[in-house]
Amino acid sequence: MATEHVNEHIRYEPDEQPPAPLAIGAGFQAALIMLAPVVLGVVIVLQIAGQPAEYTAWAVFGALLVSGVSTILQAVRVGRIGSGHILFMGTSGAFIAVCIGALSVGGPATMASLIVISSLIQFLLASRLALLRRIFTPAVTGTVIMLIAVTIVPLLFDALADVPEGSSDAAAPVAALLTLTTVVALVLRAPPAWRLWSPLIALVVGCVVSGLFGIYDLSGVLDADWIGIPWGAWPGFDVTPDVKFWALLPAFVMVTIVGAIETIGDSVAIQRVSRRRPRATDFRVVQGALNSDGVGNLLSGLLGTLPNTTYSSSIPLTEVTGIAARRVGVVIGAIFVALAFLPKVAALLIAIPAPVAAAYIAFLIGILFVQGMRIVIQGGVDHRTAAIVGLSFWIGAGFQSQLIFPDLLGDGFIGVLLGNGMTSGALVAIIMMVFMELTSPRRRRLQVALGMDALPQIDEFLRGFASKHRWSAASTDRLASAGEETLSILLQESGEAAEHGRQLSISTQMNDRTAEMEFVTALEGANMEDQLAYLNEMPPAPDEREVSFRLLWHYAASVQHQKYHGVDIVTVTVDQQG
Repeated sequence: MATEHVNEHIRYEPDEQPPAPLAIGAGFQAALIMLAPVVLGVVIVLQIAGQPAEYTAWAVFGALLVSGVSTILQAVRVGRIGSGHILFMGTSGAFIAVCIGALSVGGPATMASLIVISSLIQFLLASRLALLRRIFTPAVTGTVIMLIAVTIVPLLFDALADVPEGSSDAAAPVAALLTLTTVVALVLRAPPAWRLWSPLIALVVGCVVSGLFGIYDLSGVLDADWIGIPWGAWPGFDVTPDVKFWALLPAFVMVTIVGAIETIGDSVAIQRVSRRRPRATDFRVVQGALNSDGVGNLLSGLLGTLPNTTYSSSIPLTEVTGIAARRVGVVIGAIFVALAFLPKVAALLIAIPAPVAAAYIAFLIGILFVQGMRIVIQGGVDHRTAAIVGLSFWIGAGFQSQLIFPDLLGDGFIGVLLGNGMTSGALVAIIMMVFMELTSPRRRRLQVALGMDALPQIDEFLRGFASKHRWSAASTDRLASAGEETLSILLQESGEAAEHGRQLSISTQMNDRTAEMEFVTALEGANMEDQLAYLNEMPPAPDEREVSFRLLWHYAASVQHQKYHGVDIVTVTVDQQG
């Protein structure tokens, strides 16, 4: 095992305190970069859905306020809510299509009710994250993310031509083209520091060109107050949901799951770039990020604005600046909250012409599609994955384009449910994944009390598993020894808890020529992966406590330790020899 790389570029880790001027400067930079995406997602949805200007102003106010509060919550971490890292929270692009559908079918009150109900899924996912890891696989999540792009892009293409009557025929295409060209050129060729500013620069270019064509109307900015709250436009809730509400709810739930998946990915990635010394992923941080995301979505629904999610740009900004201190996250959130009460700033962003906003968001959606592909590929593609992804994607695209039995679906519950390509494709992917899980070789399981007295049972269990698969004596001894050392480490890490009736569940499964052992219990100590990674830095003559780690390192092909609130899952693989 190679010595772990130390990232000396990190100037301040999450728990460290940078000087206040430095934290404020970094916070202002990040807030300026993230301001446009937070607002434009709301504006484009309400423009496409034909909502009045008063409601748009309220929704933008709500989006900024919720984004600020949830960003602060991510940074400070209150109990099990928040990640304790810099994770920007902002308007979720994944919700664009379903929110347009909800606004068109039932209006703002229906959308708000759907967001409130579906936000509860985030808390459920956070509490059951360990149990759901085999269903929401990279194949399922990547497919759903790709289908989000399929559902949104047609709406954005329609918005590209949305200009006031009497405008020049060249106004929309030129403004959109220059916006897109600017952001693409900066992303492809600009230095990393400039790439972070590419969205803001592209929008400025697009607005300047729009102004030359006379389609950038700043009258609303001049009329807006400097300080205030756009009272009177809160949509309320729909307390008497109809059939279309229930038909739309699965789509909102599915998109909420997709947002949760995005949050999981971002909270894993931010841990990797926030420490000088690499650490194994702490899934308690992931659960905290999901809970904070759920709070943000709940607040979004209560205020009647679009849901929010974590922004992946948190990761490159942390890498570029080297500042991962959570104090910066608090500054970013505070700036968003302050901007929410400055109507002139909101009006300036609301006035951005539709072709400019649509071109910019279309670029982001294109990247989102590729992220979905990357998730699928990184998870590994075999014939099963190819079948799940290929069939699910094209069925979803077919339903979204109304090419699959459009006359049979109608406008009722089934029509609304399957008419959304993301929902129909996700249902196919999940059904196929559940079928694979139910028909896969059954795992052998053993439940014992966590203690050294359980070693004979564990040894017999593992040797029986190896015998069933006709392993050689040497391979069987290696498997049993790996199990013994894992038990020894678990006892070390559990402390006094092992003496109070704590249980240990062991399951085994064969994958080709590799045996996978999964140990599930609750521990009090550090992550085993981290301790194994530090073995090369330990003295050549280990103390008694390190012996089990060194022996497990020798016997196992890989060790993965996932720490959740209330449960630890240690996965150990052992290769068959010979």
